[in-house]
Amino acid sequence: MGARDPFDFPRQWEADVVLSDGGTVHLRPITPDDAEKLREFHGRLSERTRYFRYFGPYPRIPQRDLERFSTVDHHDRVAIIALLGDDIVAVGRFDRLHHGQSAEVAFVVQDGHQGRGLGSILLEHLAAAAREVGLTRFEAEVLAENGQMVRVFRDAGYQVSRAFEEGVLHLEFAIDPTDASVAVARAREQAAEARSVHNLLHPRSVAVIGASTDPTKIGHAVLKNLLEADFNGPVYPVNAEHRAVRGVRAYPTVLDIPDDVDLAVVAVPAASVDEVMDGCLAKGVKALVVVSSGYGETGPDGLSAERRLAAEARAHGMRVVGPNALGVLNLDPKVRLNASLAPHLPARGRAGFFCQSGALGTAILANAAGWGLGLSTFVSAGNRADVSGNDLLQYWETDPSTDVVLLYLESFGNPRKFARLARRLGRTKPIVAVKSGRHAVVPGLAATAAKVDEASVQALFEQAGVIRVDSLAQLFDTALLLAHQPLPAGKRVAVVGNSTAIGLLAADTLLAQDLDLAGDPVDVGAQATPEEFAKAVKEALDRPDTDALVVVFVPPIAVPGTAYARAIKESAHRTKPIVSTFLAVEGIPDELKMPGKGSIPSYASPERAVLALARAIRYARWRAAPQGNFIRPDGIDTERARSFVDDVVTERRMDDHAAVELLKCYGIDVVPFRIATSAEEAVQAATELGFPVAMKATSERLRHRTDLVGVRLDVAQQESVRAAYHDLAELSGKPDVYVQRMAPKGVSCVLGLQDDPSFGTLVWFGLSGLVSDLLGDRAYRAVPLTDTDAAELVAAPKAAPLLTGYRGDEPADLKALQELVLRLAALAEDLPEVRSLKLEPVLASAAGAFVSSARVVVGPPPSLHDAGPRRLR
Repeated sequence: MGARDPFDFPRQWEADVVLSDGGTVHLRPITPDDAEKLREFHGRLSERTRYFRYFGPYPRIPQRDLERFSTVDHHDRVAIIALLGDDIVAVGRFDRLHHGQSAEVAFVVQDGHQGRGLGSILLEHLAAAAREVGLTRFEAEVLAENGQMVRVFRDAGYQVSRAFEEGVLHLEFAIDPTDASVAVARAREQAAEARSVHNLLHPRSVAVIGASTDPTKIGHAVLKNLLEADFNGPVYPVNAEHRAVRGVRAYPTVLDIPDDVDLAVVAVPAASVDEVMDGCLAKGVKALVVVSSGYGETGPDGLSAERRLAAEARAHGMRVVGPNALGVLNLDPKVRLNASLAPHLPARGRAGFFCQSGALGTAILANAAGWGLGLSTFVSAGNRADVSGNDLLQYWETDPSTDVVLLYLESFGNPRKFARLARRLGRTKPIVAVKSGRHAVVPGLAATAAKVDEASVQALFEQAGVIRVDSLAQLFDTALLLAHQPLPAGKRVAVVGNSTAIGLLAADTLLAQDLDLAGDPVDVGAQATPEEFAKAVKEALDRPDTDALVVVFVPPIAVPGTAYARAIKESAHRTKPIVSTFLAVEGIPDELKMPGKGSIPSYASPERAVLALARAIRYARWRAAPQGNFIRPDGIDTERARSFVDDVVTERRMDDHAAVELLKCYGIDVVPFRIATSAEEAVQAATELGFPVAMKATSERLRHRTDLVGVRLDVAQQESVRAAYHDLAELSGKPDVYVQRMAPKGVSCVLGLQDDPSFGTLVWFGLSGLVSDLLGDRAYRAVPLTDTDAAELVAAPKAAPLLTGYRGDEPADLKALQELVLRLAALAEDLPEVRSLKLEPVLASAAGAFVSSARVVVGPPPSLHDAGPRRLR
């Protein structure tokens, strides 16, 4: 790679990033046009900052240095600037040393922006750029008294060596990512993105731009909802035509507001938003909620305007919810924020809710109270130009007010990042998700969402521990249990009730969900008193073989249901969950509906109660299971492997030789074979490989048929080789025939990589055969994989018992299959250019896992990723 035009920088080095205080800046390589901005930036630095950077006073930049600093080749000399609006607020650079693989790195941050994490972010992005241009190490000279800069290097997670001489520290470190450096970056990402959402949900002041005196306008509704929720801070209507709206002093523009504005709700037509944005940027607003429609949902032109809106906001330090958003809520009594179009609010509770659809969000908020479910925070993000579900996952992970996360997803912004965040969050807080669009896609979303294979979604959710449900009713059912009751320790469930028929219905549903009955269902009789019923509930919970309890109850007509509800609640066990079906004439008593820990969720039928419990049990089992380790197998030659996929410009299938060599780089051996073009070549190949051999037609249409019409096995003699060659050549109409050493007999499996346009690469596994193909009996996992993922993948297909000694057969070496899965996962991580890969058949036996054939398709790598330095994606 040679030097670039200084104006033609690598576009992948451009990024929006979130800082530690939740603000944003825009990063990009410097160009000669930035010279004047650089001069102004230098002029804003204090003498102390200039001294730390240049080891001397350096009051102004000479023209010669200005040209050198702003003109780089983006290869041996790289500089990245951080922009807030039109101003440079930080610069980082490296210069290659002696044409080698080391470079000297340095950066400087404007005084008012120090302490916001800019140095750490610049170091991450410079290191990523350096690796792209062939560098392996950074060196830095830092004054010993510059403690802040020393900490940036020390805390980055790299192994830093130090030398001290005459007041200067010389630092050196390798820039390849380490487990420590990745962990540091992920932790900083979480803290920064969580802080940016915190700023959105905890504003000290709110402006409503487009606040209207007309009750039919959305600007009127937003202001009304803010005031009626009794927001704990000043609210500023912005209306150029009226002095006041709803009795509150109004201002012609946001710039006329005398105090700071943390959050602005934008409710003006899309055509006027650009002008409003200019005012918000100049005012220093921290976050926007854009309820205006007319953007990406309308088509390509609207999508362009939407992207421009998000880019401008981020470049000026703001996060954006929307456009076309319902808005945001924070039910914390210290905040009381209803910056939305929703007039009905649920009670305060422990569940955080994210959705995209405004209409659906309104229905969710209206119904939550009826279900007895309280919320901590709610965000309906509309088109998700900026703030997405991933941002909320980051926030809720450390939000002490949220115990359960609820998602209604119509599309994914960055599913790879979602998988990483959900997997981490799910270890401490359950995530319940409805993913719409299984069978249909809303036309308006086509411009903003990639089509996602259903198997990919399911694999992603299972791997990340997300509890997937099919409807809003199921989401509420599950959330009620998780928000109010402890997680079950196992799958042994007792049933107590006063109706034999309903009790048996609950027991049947439990068994159908692969749960175990903790004893026979207990029927206390239709005439049992509340005290007798409570005694039976307590006895069932106290039994050591009970992990959870289902209560099924029809109160006698003569006794109010509230008495039984109170008795059930008082006998509840704090460490074991209870679900109930309470079929009282007057409906579910308030005692069972009150939001809060210890409330007993009650359902309209025993089936719904049991299904909610089954989901909680499966989640608890996932959460308690070992997380596994991300293992990179030994013996991988990444550098050689990359040579096989470099400079891929079109999608194509690799030839057999290249595919074998590529797999060999990852320690995956294909059983030796030759391609013969005549009977005598076939005999010679068989002799060299050793008898017996397998012979196959080169046509995949023939050799992978389940009736083996294109395959001859255990060919043990020269004459048999000749005969087989002639048969196969005639059958396929081609002179080429594979001759391959016979692998040990075993269970025929198929293993592969599948590139999903949204999720990236999935590893999939199944057993070969017509029935498996017909039923789609394959299991999927998203890259990256842990050793636990690999073991679960191999065990997941319904036909997997054939590998473990079914009906007395010798078990296959499952460790060998799992090793093969991990090696394929490593290949997928290293080489996104591999768009699909199929190993078929893989013969699994006690002797190991033997790959007989490989098909590899390569092409330009997908653009969506979740690797590299922190950025808003």
